Amino acid sequence: MADTSERPAPKASEQGAPPAPARRKAGRHRGEGQWAAGHFTPLNPNEQNKKDDDGLNVRTRIETIYAHRGFDSIDGSDLRGRMRWWGLYTQRKPGISGGKTAVLTPEELDDEYFMMRVRIDGGRLTTRQLRVVGDISQEFARGTADITDRQNVQYHWIRIEDVPEIWRRLEGVGLSTTEACGDVPRVILGSPVAGIAKDEIIDGTPAIEEIHRRVVGNPAYSNLPRKFKTAVSGSPHMDVTHEINDVAFVGVDHPEHGPGFDVWVGGGLSTNPKIGVRLGAWVPIEDVPDVHEGVVAIFRDYGYRRLRNRARLKYLVADWGPEKFRQVLENEYLLRTMANGPAPEKPVQEWRDHIGVHQQKDGNYYVGFAPRVGRVDGATLSKIADLAEAHGSGRVRTTAEQKMLILDVAEDQVQPLTEDLEALDLTARPSVFRRGTMACTGIEFCKLAIVETKGRGSWLIDELERRLPGFDQPVTINLNGCPNSCARIQTADIGLKGQLVTNAGGEQVEGYQVHLGGSLGLEPGFGRKVRGLKVTADELPDYIERVLLAYDSQRTEGERFAQWAARAAEGDLV
Repeated sequence: MADTSERPAPKASEQGAPPAPARRKAGRHRGEGQWAAGHFTPLNPNEQNKKDDDGLNVRTRIETIYAHRGFDSIDGSDLRGRMRWWGLYTQRKPGISGGKTAVLTPEELDDEYFMMRVRIDGGRLTTRQLRVVGDISQEFARGTADITDRQNVQYHWIRIEDVPEIWRRLEGVGLSTTEACGDVPRVILGSPVAGIAKDEIIDGTPAIEEIHRRVVGNPAYSNLPRKFKTAVSGSPHMDVTHEINDVAFVGVDHPEHGPGFDVWVGGGLSTNPKIGVRLGAWVPIEDVPDVHEGVVAIFRDYGYRRLRNRARLKYLVADWGPEKFRQVLENEYLLRTMANGPAPEKPVQEWRDHIGVHQQKDGNYYVGFAPRVGRVDGATLSKIADLAEAHGSGRVRTTAEQKMLILDVAEDQVQPLTEDLEALDLTARPSVFRRGTMACTGIEFCKLAIVETKGRGSWLIDELERRLPGFDQPVTINLNGCPNSCARIQTADIGLKGQLVTNAGGEQVEGYQVHLGGSLGLEPGFGRKVRGLKVTADELPDYIERVLLAYDSQRTEGERFAQWAARAAEGDLV
C-alpha cells in the first residue's frame, strides 16, 4: 500500500471545519456553496447543522446522555441529522398511511425506535461476526435483519438505550455502524467472490481495506455535500453496480501494465438518475486508495452545497465533464498523472449475483442463495453461520442484489449444504422471479415511503411462480416505496415506483408507476416509461404476467427483456 505519510491529500482544519481553499476556483456560478471557491457560509439548514458540530461527535452524547435519559432527551438536530453518521435513522411510526408521508412533519412521522445500519464493507463476514449480527437482531431488534442492495444489514426497532451495548458487541468482532449513513463515505461495495473466483481479473480486497482505513471516521471527510458511494470489483461479472456509484474501480487487464482498475465517477439514481462516466484512466491496485481519496476530496471541496437535491457528485461531473474532472484530480490532488487505460469488457453473462454452485480457483465451491427480497431474521442468520461452519470454512458474503454466499465448500459438501439451505427457504436454485426481485424497506419502517414493498415483493414472487412456472428468461423486478430509488427502479427490467393511484372504483390506493427496460452491465441504461402507465398493487401480478407473456412470445433468439422493451409497441407494455 502507498505510504500515507507522503500522500499529498488536502488537509482539513480542526473540528471538521472547511479545509483551506484549493488553488483554483471552479463552479457553475457563485452561490453553489463550494468550499474551493471560498464559499464557506452555510446555505441551508443541513449545512449549518454540520458546521455547528461534526456528526461524528454525536456518539459521545449518545453514550453519555441519550442512552441514559431516553428518546425524549435527544436534541432535534442530533435526532434528524447527526445520528445518521452512526447509522441511525428514526423509523416510521406505525399506522401512518402513505398519503400522509408528504403532509406530516418529521416529528409526527418519527417513532421512538431506530433503524440501525451495519456496514459490511466488501460484503465480507465471518461466522463469528454473523452470529453476533444475528444475536443482536434477536435481543434488540425484534428479530429484524434485512440484507440491503449495498451489502449492509439493517435492523429495526432499536431503542436508544440499547445502542451503546450494540456498538460494543459489533465492534468486538470488527464490525461497526460508523458512517453507515450521513453525508460521508458510505459502505464500500466489493465483489462477493473477491480472491476466490476462477475468472477474477484482480482481487480488490486490499484496496477496500486501505480505503476503509483512510476515510471511514476521518474528520477530514466527515462533512461532504451529500452521501458518497464507492464500489471496487475485479470481477468480469461487474457485480457491484459500478455504473451508479459516485466512484467505482472496475477490473481491467491493461495491455502493457497488466491487471488493474478502470476509474468511473458520477453515477447515481434517485429522482435524477445518471450513469457514471469513465475517466479513461487505469490505476494499479496500490494507487486505488490515493485516487479514491482524491475523488472524495474533490467532492468535499468542489461539490455543490446550496441545494440538497443538487449536492451529489453526479451534478459536478455532469457540469465539468470527465476530462476536466480528471485534470483537477491529477493536478490538484494526486499531483501526478494516471495512465490511460482500456474500457472494461462487457460482462460474460446476464446475471451478476453469483447465485448457484460455482467452483472456486482452489477447487472448492461457493454457493449463492436467495432470501426473499433481502428479508431474513436474526435466527436465520445464526443458522446460516452454522451451515457455513458445518459445510465451509466459516466465510460468508453479502451481495449488491440482496443475496448471500457461503464460501469454501468441499465438493462432497455441496449437496448437503444446498439441502440444508432449502430447509431454511434459502434456495440456491431459485426461480427467475425469486432471483430477480428486489425491494426497499417500504412503508413498514421508512418515513419517506408511500407504499408497502417487502411483503408485496414476496407475494409477487409467489404469484408469478404459480402463474408462469416455465418462464426461464433473466428478468429483474424492483419495488420501491417512493421516488428515491433505493431499490434501483430505473435499472430494472421492470421497475415499480410506489405512489398512490386511482383504482377502477375511483379510490386512492397503493400502486406503482411502471418503468420498463432499465439495465446495468451489458448495456447500462434507464429504459422507458409508458405515459400514464400506473398499476394498483392488487393488479401487479396480472400486469407483469401479461407483459412477460408478450415478451416471451415476441422475443428473438438471445434477446433480453430490456432490448425487447425498447422496441415493443406501447400496446404490448400496458
